[in-house]
Amino acid sequence: MGGISASSLLEISHDPAVLGDGDFWAVTVDYEGRWTCAKFADISHEEFVASDETSSWSAANSQWRTSQSSDEYKRYVERIRKAIGDGEIYQANACLIYSRPNREPLDALFTELLKRNPAPYASYLSLPNIQIASASPELFLEMRSDGDERRIKSSPIKGTSKTDSFLEKDYPENIMIVDLMRNDFGAICEVGSVSTPRLLATEEHPGLFHLVSDIEGVLREEVTWTDISNSILPAGSISGAPKSRAIEIIAANEGERGIYTGLIGWVHGDRCELAVAIRTFWQTGDDLHFGVGAGITWGSDPELEWNEVQLKASRFLEIAGGILEP
Repeated sequence: MGGISASSLLEISHDPAVLGDGDFWAVTVDYEGRWTCAKFADISHEEFVASDETSSWSAANSQWRTSQSSDEYKRYVERIRKAIGDGEIYQANACLIYSRPNREPLDALFTELLKRNPAPYASYLSLPNIQIASASPELFLEMRSDGDERRIKSSPIKGTSKTDSFLEKDYPENIMIVDLMRNDFGAICEVGSVSTPRLLATEEHPGLFHLVSDIEGVLREEVTWTDISNSILPAGSISGAPKSRAIEIIAANEGERGIYTGLIGWVHGDRCELAVAIRTFWQTGDDLHFGVGAGITWGSDPELEWNEVQLKASRFLEIAGGILEP
């Protein structure tokens, strides 16, 4: 990820407290908040290069299944709009998951993603029982030391379009998540240190444009990784606002998401780079999965939201191969 390669696995832990030991850890956190931290002995600063053993990715003839049909997803959107109308929430992220059979290792798929959909937080992780190939465009948490301070930044994405023109509802949706993230940062940062140096910026990515904002702050000295986990997960951009009620609505309508919309990245002492696990493939058993979602507000149209998730998914499902249900 980001020019960092790690090998020679030493240890796996599911307790974020281990990240304070100063060593290099690859990290993945699922949406439900379960951590997997993998300590590696050999760290190098080089771009990912497919090994001689990496086979080329081949398109499959197996069919993608969806966790929700078009009609089911649109009814889900309407339930969120009703909750907004009843004053329970302002916004929620509605997701579905595509799955198809797969027995190929995902390093070949990651190579294909790098070729056809380069992304600022592209990453590949292979551990016992976990394979992830991600082309994430979204930074959830960057930490850097600045003297005695630990500065953190998050860059939530809200707003997706084929062009650099966005729907009217995208702008307030982005601002709502900025407000939520400022509040989350306020729980772990020095008083007065939280700022928004970039608001509603347009970023171009392969095939898509996004609205992106930055939230920054200075961590309080005593804050640990356990505190960070408890205070700011899951990410606001893929849950909703208020977060607590949005999480309940998501659980009632989706069940567990797993890796999708969790985190993937690395922690090394007082530095880290953790991306939101979107535009991400992962393997469980003999199945390959890919998640997609959209932020729902009162101004959302169910048909347009369905079209948005199809837009987001189409490029990646084409890269991965397989047959889409009619």
